[in-house]
Amino acid sequence: QVQLVESGGGLVQAGESLRLSCAASGSIYSINVMGWYRQAPGKQRELVAHIFSGGSTIYADSVKGRFTISRDNAKNTVYLQMNSLKPEDTAVYYCAAPLLRTWGQGTQVTVSS
Repeated sequence: QVQLVESGGGLVQAGESLRLSCAASGSIYSINVMGWYRQAPGKQRELVAHIFSGGSTIYADSVKGRFTISRDNAKNTVYLQMNSLKPEDTAVYYCAAPLLRTWGQGTQVTVSS
């Protein structure tokens, strides 16, 4: 079973950018769907973005045009580029291979106004 480790979270001001990385312990080449989710305090975990093995992507409406998900199968890594961050983006961000029910431990993103 592949393990996922997120990195890149931190504290930024509104309007700034962050790039999250998700390093897998094994090959992600054959994993059809990789994704990023987030959970804000007092709220349910929600989908941020998915990327499929063919490269197609889907995004939550709240992040469309600001966030970009990508995957590098050679490096077994999935990225989430987050631009124009808003305070409402504050959450713990999780990397996942949802069809394998595999999740990372999460990384905190805090956006100050």
